This record gives sequence, C-alpha cells and structure tokens, in this order.
Amino acid sequence: MDIHEYQAKKILSDFGVSIPRGGIAYSPENAENKAREIGGTKWVVKAQIHSGARGKAGGIIVCDTPLAVAQATDKLLGKKLVTNQTGPEGKIVNRIYIEEATEIKKELYLGLVFDRSSESIMVVASTEGGMSVEEIAKQKPETIIRSKIEVAVGMQQFQAREIAFGLGIEPQLIRRAAETITGCYRAFSELDATMVEVNPLVISNQDQILALDCKMSFDNNALFRRNQVSELRDKTQENSNEVYASDRGLNYVNLEGNIGNIINGAGLAMASMDMIKLAGGEPANFLDVGGGATPEKIVKAFKLISMDEKVKVILVNIFAGINRCDWVAEGIVQALQKIEIKVPLVIRLAGTNVEKGNKILKESKINYIEANTLEDAANKAVKALGN
Repeated sequence: MDIHEYQAKKILSDFGVSIPRGGIAYSPENAENKAREIGGTKWVVKAQIHSGARGKAGGIIVCDTPLAVAQATDKLLGKKLVTNQTGPEGKIVNRIYIEEATEIKKELYLGLVFDRSSESIMVVASTEGGMSVEEIAKQKPETIIRSKIEVAVGMQQFQAREIAFGLGIEPQLIRRAAETITGCYRAFSELDATMVEVNPLVISNQDQILALDCKMSFDNNALFRRNQVSELRDKTQENSNEVYASDRGLNYVNLEGNIGNIINGAGLAMASMDMIKLAGGEPANFLDVGGGATPEKIVKAFKLISMDEKVKVILVNIFAGINRCDWVAEGIVQALQKIEIKVPLVIRLAGTNVEKGNKILKESKINYIEANTLEDAANKAVKALGN
C-alpha cells in the first residue's frame, strides 16, 4: 500500500526526522489560509498523488504570495497528472500540500528497501539527491552507498554514522544526519514498510537536515496490525478493479492483455498466464479466488472480470484439492444467471468432484468452451479471440 507525501512526512516526523512546515489543503481558499498560517515569503504547492516525477508533470509550483498559492491550488485540483510512473491514464489530484520553501545548500538521496537475496534491509544513499535512484545508478553509480542491516540486530549507530560520513556531511552535522537515517530505519522496521525513500534529503542554508520529499510503501499483509497505517489508504489513487477485489477477499492484479482469468491458487494462476503467453495471447489480469472458492466468490470474480472492458475472452481454470469442482460449477452457473457475459468463456475443471462439476455445467445449458488440460485451455482461449 502506498501513501501520500504529506502522510509519509508526518510518519517520519514522529520518528524524529525533520520536515519543513506545511499543511494539507482541499480548496484554493483553504490553501491561501494555510500559506498565511505557515508564514514566510515563499511556498511550494505540491499535488498529492501516488507517483514520483510530479515536478516534470507540472504538479509542483513555487509561489511567492498567498494569492499565488490559491491560484496554483485552483490550477492543480481536479487535474489529471500523467508521469512516467502513472502510465498514460494518469492520476487525479484531489488534495494539495502547501509547504514553506527551503533554501537548499546540498541535496542527498536516502532509501531503504528489502533485499530479498540477503534477507536483510538495504540502505541506499547517494550524494546525488533530486534524481531517481535508477538515474543515479545509470549516470553516477560511483556515488551510491549501500549498507546492509541485519533484521535481527537492527541498525547500529556506527552504521548510520558511516553512511553520513560517506555522504560527505560536515562533521558538526554528522550526529543529526545519523539520527535522521536511524529515524527512517525505525519507521521502516516498526511499521512493516516495504520502502522508504527520501529524495531529496537536503541540508539547508541554515544547516538543517530536512526530508524535502518522501515516499513510503507498506506490506498489505501486515495492515491488520497497523491500523494507523491502513487508515491512510487513499482508494481514489488505486486501480478501481483492484480496490473492488481487495474489499471482497480476491487476489487481483490488473494487466494489459485481453484474456481474463479466474483461477484458484497463485501458482496455478502464474502457470496459466505463462501458458497463455506461450499460446500467443496476453493475460488481462491475475485473479486468484483462493483454495476455498465458494459459489459466492466465483460470482464476485465474474462480476470483477466483467468490469474490465478490455477483456475479450474469459478463462476459468480450477484445480480442486481442498475445494470441489461442483461448488465452482454452481458458482459459475449462478454468476451467469446474474451477469451477462458477452465474450467467449473457456472452462477447465480438474480434481475433486470433477465429474459432478462438468455435469452441472452441461446440464445448465450455459454457453461455454470445455477444456481438459491447462495447455488445452490456453490454446482454446487464444483461438476464441479470433472467433
């Protein structure tokens, strides 16, 4: 789960990381009042969407009067921002963050991610702040500092200080820099984050170390024990089909193809998508209805697939172990009684009670294409695209 910049800043601030003064606004009038409340002579108006590269898309505007802040907010609210991270569909701006402008002496990069190969937390830092980490790695790889943190031990003070020294921070600021790095680590580890990125982390002309922009992502599977994090979710920034699925206990990821999948089990779903690709097709989604695929879940899955306009064929691939094919068949029949499916439907059932399941499907008189194996199902789904 991703959160907005202002939310990430509030979290990091709670862990001792310094941030510029700022506030959220939902209207031009609110933004103007917020600028006067913050004080100063210059402000930065930031569109809040779940994406980086907002500045290149016109989502960050520097203003020198409260009136200009209101005008910039009016310009951004409701605007669709298209960045290299949002894709061509972009994201709509529904809230604005007003922040005091900072006089910058030096820009740095700081990020924390899981390194699955070493089963540790990796701190990545660079003296080239303001650039994406991909650009830094490509253009100036020699500036990148990496420090591996053992999960069972946690970040030690000497590691934070080594990173600070490696960034060329002045001796009198080393202690504060180490506290900032440690604060980011604590937020990462204590809140089940999967990524913390502060870019840029700046040293101001007043020798303050500030998180000028930051992003945080969290492990969805740990949100049940992190209520303070789960409450920050903004569903308007997520794919509507993925929101529908997660709210109904379905594991769904939207993809770019046109063959919709309803499958039980993540491994079978991955294998099915591979087989579709081998057959010359493109999957429209990853959809795992789970091992206990009840008729009610199957109905929800069909409704979800029918919401995707790019789907031209639906492939149902069920291998019943703890589940039963007759339950799945009943769910398919119920779904087709409630939802009009206008595209070809390929069904492959295997496993527990497969004979009963196939009998239910045939006696229901629904219009479908029967498949016997995974390869057969993928080939028939791709072939149905041309019919």
